[in-house]
Amino acid sequence: MRVETVVVDDDVAVQDSTYTAGRRGVGATVLLEKIVGAAAEEGQDLDAVAALARRVNGNGRSMGMALTSLTVPSAGKPTFDLPDDEMEIGIGIHGEPGRRRVPLAPASDIARMLVEPILEDLDFTAAPAIVLMNGMGGTPLLELYLMYGEVAKLLEAAGVRVARNLVGNYITSLEMAGCSVTLLKADDELIRLYDAPVETPGLRWGR
Repeated sequence: MRVETVVVDDDVAVQDSTYTAGRRGVGATVLLEKIVGAAAEEGQDLDAVAALARRVNGNGRSMGMALTSLTVPSAGKPTFDLPDDEMEIGIGIHGEPGRRRVPLAPASDIARMLVEPILEDLDFTAAPAIVLMNGMGGTPLLELYLMYGEVAKLLEAAGVRVARNLVGNYITSLEMAGCSVTLLKADDELIRLYDAPVETPGLRWGR
């Protein structure tokens, strides 16, 4: 059986160095699996599906933050210590610490810390964008929608046109309180495949 492997590496928080093997995969994983799954379901062959996955990955960027650490069950203690008056910017989905630690800030400032590195890494003004506002597992939906509102303001000011948005806990890190923002530069085909019906435990629409 032929297989193809596509590694998702959308996390702009990770910068290549002698200590890394490239960027991590974070929120774009959700959008890639939805879009590529729809392509496979409509009968596209392996080569086309793999090429589509690489295209989605190349056009996706993410950045996350945390207010708390997570506790891996086998370890039984938080992965890292984070004081109540600080937050971690640039965390990964497996409990990895972030790019830097800063004092707690209002939602508008947090949104800026997440959106600006994404927009600096890739131009999102030339095509519509699909935006994922993702919770890390311990953030209430109300707070995620508040954060999305701040992100939407920044994107509008930057000239980014939002074609679709998705808000919720979709790629989480156990009980970590925090969020991540993912932008995917889209086109008519990607939007069509994103809109295609889906019925899974975590994602369902159109049926």
